[in-house]
Amino acid sequence: MSSVRTAVPTVTGHLDALDGVRAVAAIAVLVFHVAIESAAALQDNFFSSLLARGDVAVPVFFALSGLLLYRPYARAALRGDPAPSARVYLVKRALRILPAYWLVVIAAMALWSGSHLGDVKTWLELLLLAQNYDVHPWWYGLGPRGLAQMWSLCVEVAFYLVLPLLAAALTAYARRGGPDPARRARRLLTGVGVLAAASFAWALFTYYPVYRPYLNTWLPRASVFFAVGMALAVVSVWAREETDEDGPPRRFVRAVGASTGSILLVGGLAYAVAASPLTGTRFSGVDGVWADLSELLLYAVVAACLVAPAALMSDGRSPLARFLGSRVMRFLGRVSYGIFLWQFVALYLWYDFTEQKPWTGNFAGNLVVVGGLTLLLATLTYKFVEEPARGLVRFVSPRKKPDGTASPSPSASLPASAPASGTATGTATGTATGTATGSAPATRSATAREQEPGRRPAGREASSAPDPRRRSP
Repeated sequence: MSSVRTAVPTVTGHLDALDGVRAVAAIAVLVFHVAIESAAALQDNFFSSLLARGDVAVPVFFALSGLLLYRPYARAALRGDPAPSARVYLVKRALRILPAYWLVVIAAMALWSGSHLGDVKTWLELLLLAQNYDVHPWWYGLGPRGLAQMWSLCVEVAFYLVLPLLAAALTAYARRGGPDPARRARRLLTGVGVLAAASFAWALFTYYPVYRPYLNTWLPRASVFFAVGMALAVVSVWAREETDEDGPPRRFVRAVGASTGSILLVGGLAYAVAASPLTGTRFSGVDGVWADLSELLLYAVVAACLVAPAALMSDGRSPLARFLGSRVMRFLGRVSYGIFLWQFVALYLWYDFTEQKPWTGNFAGNLVVVGGLTLLLATLTYKFVEEPARGLVRFVSPRKKPDGTASPSPSASLPASAPASGTATGTATGTATGTATGSAPATRSATAREQEPGRRPAGREASSAPDPRRRSP
């Protein structure tokens, strides 16, 4: 039986392959933003259409967050253990996200929003990641200059805050099915399925009775992407608890491992379809509810196809495992939150220094320089801000007893099971903060908002900072 258990992925500890997925998503988002600013993603050809869908990385980061952060709750639900300490969990999330984010907010505001430095309301919204809920902000697009991508970090943080409550509700429902882990797992998956369906219901709610674009940047619209990761978390834990080698979760894990190439192909095809007119035209207005629903579904498929093979990977010697777990990809995954945070600052600094105008070309050259500057800033932030901040976790984490088991911290009522750091943007945060870990969530054009009555042209910021009137992933 022990040989069987080694054939399923671990549900604790660190998975190098997930760092690699986070790195791929972070790079995709950076390419997307440079492609928009240089107009490479605004041309009428298939390659430009693919570039214009680089924001698909946002759902990837959200899925990573759902996977990494919900696993401890899923494990507790299936085993009947106490849930992780909400206090410890929230403190860890705050230390992971806020210090580096605050640094970038201060830098961007000082560089480009000097006239609003004395605006207390703006600072509260930005520092508390509440800008998505300002229906009539002074900025155009999704944030002040240099901070437009932070809308997806607002979504991430909203997920962080509701996850303990959501996990408690799912656990209560699962435990009503009795002590059998399999029945509990099926109930958890049912509840996660309801969460996924909420995204599509929210999309309809956004358009009817009238279109309310600001709702596109609220958590319910993105719930399907977090649900993808949460479902994978349940399956991975269930597979570890399953005693039957031919039980459903173990068969699923083996099927994913044996079909990695096919799964990636399906994800690629879904991405290509998402780049077609089925999901609407890009950056030229609001396309309608059916295009929106199509995008939600296709982006969820892409996220599932990219995250599942890495999350359920049991063979570390496969070509995919070697690539995602390589030294370079692991490094990029570690600094991906900084890539998300700094990319617009780097982009605008470079454009200001070279006096380039938006949409004037030079995609490749700008990508090299902006990518290098972003990576430098991300590396410095990781070393001097992110890592020291995360080191403070020891003050809230459970202490180890002499026998090696964890005991609650003085103010924690339950033993904590620390979720893996980083999202999507890492993030999911990535994002997964961040998007996304450091998730590096993507953004869209502000063209549609400029068409609203009484709006002034958004100016240069509109080239990369999308507007809520345009669908946001």
